[in-house]
Amino acid sequence: MFNPSIIYPHCETPKKPIRGGGKFWDLLKPYARHEGFDFLRDKRVAVDLSFWIVQHETAIKARARSPHLRLTFFRTINLFAKFGAFPVFVVDGNPSHLKSQARIARFFRVSGIDSSSLPVAGDGISAERNSTFTKHVQECVELLELLGVPVLKAKGEAEALCGQLNLEGDVDACITSDSDALLFGAKCVIKSFQSNSKEPFECYYMSDIEAGLGLKRKHMIAISLLVGNDHDLNGVQGIGLDTALRFVQTFSEDEILNRLRDIGNGHAALLQGGIQYVDDIVPSLAESSSKTKFSHCSFCGHPGSKKAHSKSSCEYCITNIGEGCMKKPEGFRCSCSSCNMDRKDKEQKKQENWRLKVLNKIAQEPNFPNEEIIEIYLCNNHGYFSANEGPCISWESPKTEALVDFLAFHQLWEPSYIRQRMLPMLSTIYLREMAENPLYSLLYGQYEFHSIDRLKIRNGHQFYVVKWKRAVPTVNSVTLANPEEESDILQDDVIEVDESISVWDESDDPKIRNSDGCYFMLTDENMDLVQAAFPEEVDRFLQEKELKELKRRKASVMPETPPKPKGVQLNITEFYRSTKTKKLETEAGEDPTQISVSQNAETSNRKRKASNSNIPKSVRRRLLFD
Repeated sequence: MFNPSIIYPHCETPKKPIRGGGKFWDLLKPYARHEGFDFLRDKRVAVDLSFWIVQHETAIKARARSPHLRLTFFRTINLFAKFGAFPVFVVDGNPSHLKSQARIARFFRVSGIDSSSLPVAGDGISAERNSTFTKHVQECVELLELLGVPVLKAKGEAEALCGQLNLEGDVDACITSDSDALLFGAKCVIKSFQSNSKEPFECYYMSDIEAGLGLKRKHMIAISLLVGNDHDLNGVQGIGLDTALRFVQTFSEDEILNRLRDIGNGHAALLQGGIQYVDDIVPSLAESSSKTKFSHCSFCGHPGSKKAHSKSSCEYCITNIGEGCMKKPEGFRCSCSSCNMDRKDKEQKKQENWRLKVLNKIAQEPNFPNEEIIEIYLCNNHGYFSANEGPCISWESPKTEALVDFLAFHQLWEPSYIRQRMLPMLSTIYLREMAENPLYSLLYGQYEFHSIDRLKIRNGHQFYVVKWKRAVPTVNSVTLANPEEESDILQDDVIEVDESISVWDESDDPKIRNSDGCYFMLTDENMDLVQAAFPEEVDRFLQEKELKELKRRKASVMPETPPKPKGVQLNITEFYRSTKTKKLETEAGEDPTQISVSQNAETSNRKRKASNSNIPKSVRRRLLFD
């Protein structure tokens, strides 16, 4: 068969269908829920790996090296360490022949190429992704396995297995931009992540969609059949998203798919003998007599004649005795029973005619509905595991040294830089193990828990900044951090960081500090996790913080010494001391200005000497992590 990736090997076709599916998220947008920073903490979450790899296009514009590996590395560490989640990555398998055919059609439609004369994918034939994309997926899978994160392969689409895992309770949520995950049974889909926000996760719950729109899983499958989906781009001609939504809402979940089958097969009662519109049906004599409309006054608009209403007001108009009816205002609508019945009948005819038009469009669509597509969405066998045993999901410790070699080869990163960026993930694993079974004494075999340095706030979320002491002996003559640079940090117990820095695509850079020849690492850790692992240290930190706060309050209450006003005459002692000093300097033959210049020069030399003792950041990192 024809494979578009052979002609365009670097072009990856979009995941979403052009018609219908692209607006599905717009339909669900009012029912999105924005969750907070700790939403995924201690939860299992299935991640559509293709969704992440496609997003690396923005990094390509910045000419980053292997952006798919860079993005997957940092996001996985942040998802695991910063947000406390347990990620399970899912990769695509072989697509169905319907998906392959739709993918080819979408590619040529986007490219503006006529695909009518090209061969299509048949049974047992699939349109594989291009070689470049497949290579990116394989490299990311190798990276994730070195990080100790489980990776599952789907039989078909990754979002299908993500939805199944969520439906069966193996994971708590799915991260994907494909709305088909909801059709595959997902209960919670995280569509996007808004970095630098107090509520970063944009989530869609099936329960909220059902409460707001009255739609359940089979309703959404019916809508996708009508407007188009990943397996059939066309759907039913002449039916858009609003029409499909309005139509499926008239049926229950149990009957909607069967109703579509009846309409498509021509077995519906309304379709027997052809569709008749309401206006074309001639009513019987009894029905027409019962629906005869009474005459209305042209002056007030109520039932009756104008002549009778000019003598005395009707029962609908309230006026003084002897006066006629009031003139009807502009846009007047009579509320008598006859007019209400007439309006109700007209609205009913309008709705029935609309419904019959929709039924007629569905009946004219050949081979509708496609039973194979329905089976794909309702099937719960999208992974390579049995329903009784379930998927094998487990998290292991990262293979640090192998990972260093892998990233040094693919990214050309320094080993010290890789180890430093991995430290947040390693510290999270260490704290979890200490909370469950306190047998591990050293982090990464080199650092021991020293103390809690301070409280850190980012996007309204609080962290503990933990000090890790280097247990391995180091060279005392090397200075890893400038004490002058950290003096401001040491003075504050609570600091707020710049929220313009992304917390999703970059990991935190652990700070290095040297204090009296001892080397420390500073990492941001979850407060509950630190509390569970080291409760005594947390209590000590809170007590010290409370004492410092009491001292600050006492210092603020004490009266300050008022400054001396300017222009006040000095007393005899102060005047004599100042004049004596000047006299001695003059007798010694030294110019006071020269003394000041020499003092300034000595101070600058001392500062320059201190700055020269500092070592560049890259060197400090190598000394600490290599």
